[in-house]
Amino acid sequence: MTTTATTSARPARAAIASLVGTTIEWYDFYLYATASALVFGPLFFSNVDPTAGVLASFATYAAGFGARPVGALLAGHLGDRVGRRTMLVGSLLLMGVATAAIGVLPTYASVGLLAPTLLLVMRLAQGLAVGAEWGGAVLMSVEHAAGGDTDQHRRRGLFGSFPQIGSPAGMLLATGAFALANGSLPKQAFLDWGWRVPFLLSLVLVVVGLAIRLSLEDPPLYRQARERAEIARQPLLEVVRTQRRNLWLTAGMRMSQNALYVLCTTFALTYLTQGKVAEPGAGLTAVIVASAIGLVSTPAWAILSDRVGRRPVYLGGAIGAAVFLGVFFLVLDTGSTALIVIAMVVVVNVFHDAMYGPQAAWFAELFPTGVRYSGSSIGYQFGSVLAGGTAPLVAAALLLAGGGRPWLIWGYFLVLSALTIASAWLAPETHRAGLGERPHD
Repeated sequence: MTTTATTSARPARAAIASLVGTTIEWYDFYLYATASALVFGPLFFSNVDPTAGVLASFATYAAGFGARPVGALLAGHLGDRVGRRTMLVGSLLLMGVATAAIGVLPTYASVGLLAPTLLLVMRLAQGLAVGAEWGGAVLMSVEHAAGGDTDQHRRRGLFGSFPQIGSPAGMLLATGAFALANGSLPKQAFLDWGWRVPFLLSLVLVVVGLAIRLSLEDPPLYRQARERAEIARQPLLEVVRTQRRNLWLTAGMRMSQNALYVLCTTFALTYLTQGKVAEPGAGLTAVIVASAIGLVSTPAWAILSDRVGRRPVYLGGAIGAAVFLGVFFLVLDTGSTALIVIAMVVVVNVFHDAMYGPQAAWFAELFPTGVRYSGSSIGYQFGSVLAGGTAPLVAAALLLAGGGRPWLIWGYFLVLSALTIASAWLAPETHRAGLGERPHD
């Protein structure tokens, strides 16, 4: 293979490797989300009534989001100072060990309060890992695409969307694994041991992911920046000092997108099981279908952002989501599996993915190379904990306050949507600027 061909193939190889790694990370992370909605309440919080058990389960789910900014802070500093690949290998190992450990944890019936305590510790470890993961995976794709030919430069959105595809792919694997275990076993067998199998499978996936990640090199753009001494000595302090506005904008743009996904793919599962008339498995079916379509819709929206710009695509998704979430809850109340699937596809694959597809490239483009890992990771993860991590817990409380009706939840989401719309409007348009150039408004 010629040098030109090798250079041309490098971004695609890095993007595919990032996709495989993030798929495994999100498989692990979403396993917990699905289990928190379906089994953790009765298994780890059986000392309280079922409603309080669901709230406690979602509280440990939120704790994982709380740990994500810490992981972003640590990995951002080391990822800028030491290298992208090193942090990606470390995050994958931490996630795999924590997820497999959940699969062997004793329940409340066996060890009492120690069970939810250990569950919380493992969830915090998952949060640290996924907080470290996203920035490194995105930068491996986007920074590799920054070099090479002009066509690659103009397809940063597409290459950046590959790690994003890992989210629906991981959700597809996680919900599919749970649906298979739940559907093939008697209810008691599933509660006794069947739910553990998907968590233990993480060990196999981690071995595959490590083999792929160890074969990668840091992007040439990053290596050149190190050779020119452009890497900040204290990336965290530097990004806070010089990139504060873009930090706030990335966090703001994350709010609606992340909360929307969590409300529709995690909280909706609980909503459908609490006195609703939906057929058993309707929620999981809808999530699986939307996740499968997300493998195509996520890069499709990213490609559109490469052509028309990040801002118009993102704004379209944010505005559409703000309006449609109320319709989504009305459809859930019909109990029709077909309508629920259609509503899930619209809200996730149209409105959510219009934000999620371009997001990786846009966030990376907002920061210079010397602090890019720190800046994009911190903004992304702080937005996650402020919105997505607390969304199921807030939604469950608002559902109780609203007498079982979802309208307070919709009002809460409208506030988050206003923050995201304002942030996307104020953020610089970057789709035609080089990664080394200052973006213009």
